[in-house]
Amino acid sequence: MKIFKNALLFGFMFISALNVFSQSKVTGTVIDGEFNQPLSGASITIKGTAKGTTTDFDGKFELSTEVKSGQIVISYLGFETKTISFNISNNSVDLGNIVLLTDASQLQEVVVIGKGIIDVAKERKTPIAVSTIKAVEIQEKVGTADVTQAMVNTPSVYVAGQSGGYGDSRITVRGFQQDNTAFLLNGQPINGMEDGKMYWSNWSGMSDIANFIQVQRGLGSSKLAISSVGGTVNFVTKATDKKEGGFVSMGVANSDYFKSTAAYNTGMNAKGFGMSIMMSHWQGDGYNQGTRGEGQNYFISFGYKPNDKHNFNFLITGAPQSHDQNFTKTISSYLQYGRKYNNNWGTLNGNYLSERTNFYHKPVANLNWDFNINETTSLSTVLYASWGRGGGTGNYGRGKRTTPEGYVDFDAIYANNIADTDGIGSNESSDPNRNNNYVIRASMNNHAWYGLVTNFKKELNENLNLNFGLDLRTYNGDHYRQVSNFLGLNSWYETRRLRDNTHFSNSSLPLGTNTVTQSYNINPWYAFFNTADDNQKIDYDYSETISYGGVFSQLEYSNDNFSAFFQGAISNQSHQRFDYYDYQDDYQDSEKVSNVGYNVKGGAAYNFAEKHSVYANAGYYSRQPYHDNIYLNFTNQVNPLTENEKVLGLEAGYTFKSKMFSGSLNAYRTTWEDRVVTTSAVQATNGTIGTTPVLAGDIIFTENQGVKQVHAGLELDFVFKPTSNIDVKGFVSMGNWEYADKAISTKRDENLNPLLVTETDLDGGKVGDAAQTTWGLGAKYEFVKNFSIDADWRNYDKLYANVAAKDNLELPSYDLVDAGISYKMLVGKDKQNSINFRFNMNNIFDEVYLSELTSNIKTDAFISGNSGPTYQSAGRVYKGIADGNQGYFGLGRTWNFTLRYNF
Repeated sequence: MKIFKNALLFGFMFISALNVFSQSKVTGTVIDGEFNQPLSGASITIKGTAKGTTTDFDGKFELSTEVKSGQIVISYLGFETKTISFNISNNSVDLGNIVLLTDASQLQEVVVIGKGIIDVAKERKTPIAVSTIKAVEIQEKVGTADVTQAMVNTPSVYVAGQSGGYGDSRITVRGFQQDNTAFLLNGQPINGMEDGKMYWSNWSGMSDIANFIQVQRGLGSSKLAISSVGGTVNFVTKATDKKEGGFVSMGVANSDYFKSTAAYNTGMNAKGFGMSIMMSHWQGDGYNQGTRGEGQNYFISFGYKPNDKHNFNFLITGAPQSHDQNFTKTISSYLQYGRKYNNNWGTLNGNYLSERTNFYHKPVANLNWDFNINETTSLSTVLYASWGRGGGTGNYGRGKRTTPEGYVDFDAIYANNIADTDGIGSNESSDPNRNNNYVIRASMNNHAWYGLVTNFKKELNENLNLNFGLDLRTYNGDHYRQVSNFLGLNSWYETRRLRDNTHFSNSSLPLGTNTVTQSYNINPWYAFFNTADDNQKIDYDYSETISYGGVFSQLEYSNDNFSAFFQGAISNQSHQRFDYYDYQDDYQDSEKVSNVGYNVKGGAAYNFAEKHSVYANAGYYSRQPYHDNIYLNFTNQVNPLTENEKVLGLEAGYTFKSKMFSGSLNAYRTTWEDRVVTTSAVQATNGTIGTTPVLAGDIIFTENQGVKQVHAGLELDFVFKPTSNIDVKGFVSMGNWEYADKAISTKRDENLNPLLVTETDLDGGKVGDAAQTTWGLGAKYEFVKNFSIDADWRNYDKLYANVAAKDNLELPSYDLVDAGISYKMLVGKDKQNSINFRFNMNNIFDEVYLSELTSNIKTDAFISGNSGPTYQSAGRVYKGIADGNQGYFGLGRTWNFTLRYNF
């Protein structure tokens, strides 16, 4: 037996030795053709296999192979891919300098961190529906808008909410709102863990620090167990720059907007250390009335590469800001007071004051570690954290007054607050029922979020790659209200009944009272370092903890003409709520709830005739409900009726690529179902629901379910470069997004027995909030070296109101045209520095259009409000839309100009 074991060991060692000695090496250096500088991080693979490596900081690479001849493929984001043949003699070949030229249809910036975490389509052999926006395009076209403006020329992407104020925009992808689109920052999920939403005011500096944005529509390439129903948007930030230099810039725009920015890179020294830093400040009055804003942005990045195996990068970025907000109003209000009308502001003693201000500071830090274990194995990890502090102000109490012009009458409110209400000549407090007084409150949303994503990649053989990783997150959120302006009062007094686990309100429950005397500054820097004491909180005070753990894996096969992949992920998330304001001490902690979810994705692609490829992908998600739907009515009562939502995605496409023209055609169908939204209330009086008697004090559940959406469509996008100085881009997206089946509303008793079932037919109703048919055409022409003009023309059609209805209201179609001029002047020694000039004009024809509606009132509907007159809207229409509908007009003509010095 021992001899047999030794023989096996010898045989294994002999085969291993033969394998080692049969390995040959291909070496070379990759060079940037424009600047004649080495390219670090370029991808080198042997064609037809999964075997590859990347270049080091000097652009050099070394690749081991068992074959004696073949082709290597050199690719790099922002550069044209190059294929080079090789023949090996004496076990090695040096291919010398390999020059890559920039590709206008790809990226121009460098990704040097988190390559195993950041799932960009360039690294994926299997095609997906994707659009990539380069840093230079982001900086040129965003101007004074949110970073969402950079995505307006992307198929099936609709940007709404811009009329709300700085940072209040939102996007939909393939008709799905932001809580159904996954957003990532350097590989880390950044959707809110409570509700899945995105608040772009927290990311106002993204346009300054983004290396690129990649919009992956549909299933996407992310391996995480995330909710990419509509798609995945990857924001990849700049990292520590290897080259010393920097820039300063200044921008001005309409509405007294001003922005200044400065940045500096130390470059990487001989020991592998480097630092990049950027700071900016902006301020403006806002396009609409009462939408002033001001903020800063900072970005600090430290890089360290001790050797070829390890690469570290630490960055911290934040965008403290405050901006006043505008909300939707009836069309009749806009027609009466003007399209820029905003009823959330007024004056106090002649000074501007808004009752609706969003203020927030959300620093984000992450540490990336790329570890090249050996030629076939690598590990990428990102450890991240964010700390959000701030909130939004609003009216509190029932003593609000308005002027005849439709604005908040703060002078009248102040006079009422300081009136003698207790007969002793003082204004010491509000009345306990909040009926006669008014203060401005701030709803605070503070959180601490920590997470880790790690991905292990192994090349199993020449054609097969395996990825395996972990996604861990923990989140704690604190929510309460505080007074930001007493408006003449000395204090605010209020009472409430303290709940137990079974009652919402009952006169036998103990009475809670509190009087607050302190107001708090809404400056975002102040709010970050100062929180209200427990006895100075009003209306509510609760927190929640959410823990998330997921594992994911991907197996990918590729050869010369065929590739296929399979991904799977499973996750568990747990929730618990703690209510300190409305509950007695013994009942403040809710029940802990855990849910398991998973997803599977797979696809394949076939390349033929070199320039052509086809692909098909499919995916299925079982997604856990968000935290806000697990607990009823912002109480500790667990919703017993929630279940996982089900999503099925199917897509296929064709891509053509040549040196002059590239384009893709994609088809998709996504179904989303099993959504459950439940509310509960206490029965006020004895009575019946359906045919069942109910008693006063009974808890009645209202369960809404059965809303199913089916989103199908076609997308075409292309890039055409007929000459070296002309770029033409275009896209068309045609969607058919509809509700299917019926919506079922069921009233249940405390034992969940059904009392009354109401069905609403939604089948065939159009899904709103985004234009289902869009197309765009853009062109850039360089007249002379470094002087160019560009323009984009977009059309939006089949836009419906953001309501669930079988007969939904369709908004008028509209067109927008944007244009810009760029000039780059080379200066300094050897013309190494430059001064860049950029001028944009958006909506240059000042198109007047409705960008969104939140109601579905037909022209013969009868309108009734909580106060004021009741009127018939028949005959009162704007472009065929009843003027009682709520919504926004889009922005009119705007402009911005930027001057930037690069050194």
